[in-house]
Amino acid sequence: MTRKTEVLVLGAGVIGLSCAYFLAKAGREVTILDQSWPGSGASHGNCGTITPSHAPPLAKPGMVAQALAWMARQDSPFYIRPRFDPVLWRWLWRFARRCNWRDFEQALAGKARLLLQSRRLLAELIRAEAIDCEYAERGHLTVFRDPAALAAFDWWPRALRSVGMQVNALDGAALRAREPCLRAEVVGGFDTPLDAEFKPDAYVGGLTQVVAALGVSFASQAEVQGFRVDGQRVAAVHTRAGEFAGEQLVLALGAWSPLLARQLGLELPVQPGKGYSITGPRPRRCPGVPIVCRERSVAITPWRERYRVGSTMEFSGYDTRLDRTRLDALLRGAAEYVEVEDWGEATVEEWFGWRPMTFDDLPIIGAAPGHSNLWLATGHGMLGMSMSAATGLLVADLVCGRPPQLDPEPYAPTRFHAGRNR
Repeated sequence: MTRKTEVLVLGAGVIGLSCAYFLAKAGREVTILDQSWPGSGASHGNCGTITPSHAPPLAKPGMVAQALAWMARQDSPFYIRPRFDPVLWRWLWRFARRCNWRDFEQALAGKARLLLQSRRLLAELIRAEAIDCEYAERGHLTVFRDPAALAAFDWWPRALRSVGMQVNALDGAALRAREPCLRAEVVGGFDTPLDAEFKPDAYVGGLTQVVAALGVSFASQAEVQGFRVDGQRVAAVHTRAGEFAGEQLVLALGAWSPLLARQLGLELPVQPGKGYSITGPRPRRCPGVPIVCRERSVAITPWRERYRVGSTMEFSGYDTRLDRTRLDALLRGAAEYVEVEDWGEATVEEWFGWRPMTFDDLPIIGAAPGHSNLWLATGHGMLGMSMSAATGLLVADLVCGRPPQLDPEPYAPTRFHAGRNR
């Protein structure tokens, strides 16, 4: 028997749940399919930061040289596992071609609009639905040990101010007055007051309960195995839990999206960017706000009873190994910036997840080319949490035929066709 619904959402990560939330709020009947359980993928072990300040895209002048230097070290912030992978190398080539200021500014504007709207919507959603997820609006610190690296980072506050975001430059003494656990070697950095944070697993768990209360149905352990297509319509989805059909479908499978989309004749330029994190009991001495240790590209997030250190970008396909070298580099890198005596003495969880990376650093949101009832919501890179609410609202606007509150053009799937995006 085929189970039918008005809107079928593939994926129960933060993006799929956000789409379901706004679709249900619009009065649509929604069913969510997921291969395991809600929030079990990249939505689980990330650093839980809501960061409009991460609007500047990864592709910028000088990034190729930096990436080549990092590739020589397995514990570096950026690593490519050596292998023959023509799809990855084409992705990297297209990324490299965007390392110029014109494409940088275009992507910056698109990311900033989505991030700023999502920052507002997330705060409203969490308060309106009373989600207990340790949400806090305390800003973030980005800190440096190397004066030369700090001086070379002058493009970053300029970029943020150009899209209307506040950035406060602080010297080492001012940073230590704000965060006494910062080491004396920290020479300066920035405060970005608009940034916020929450516990990602608590937020996703709370959002799951909210959408269930709105009448959304869940089918867990429903790994997608294939599709039945009737002309330009996706007529049904075959899963381990049976066959499902929806008048409209939303594909929100994160890093798994290109594998499933390929069965529908769609080539999505999404690569799995592997990130790591370590979670432990909150130390006796701990930062009061999230900190980015810039030269090491390590992020620290403190919560009431836990802390998390995370980051890194590894292109190793869908490799499922926990790399000890890269995990150890997280705590070692953080310890260069923060004095914490009992850091790393106990560990609650060591984790990895795949981020869905597009080469232009913009998500893919909109109607799928060649399919009359398929919508895409993927490719959010390292900012799925930060972009989730605005993505959900935009998808609901498009599916429901409402005038979108945000211009969908920068995120349209068609940008990868007809030479519009190199």
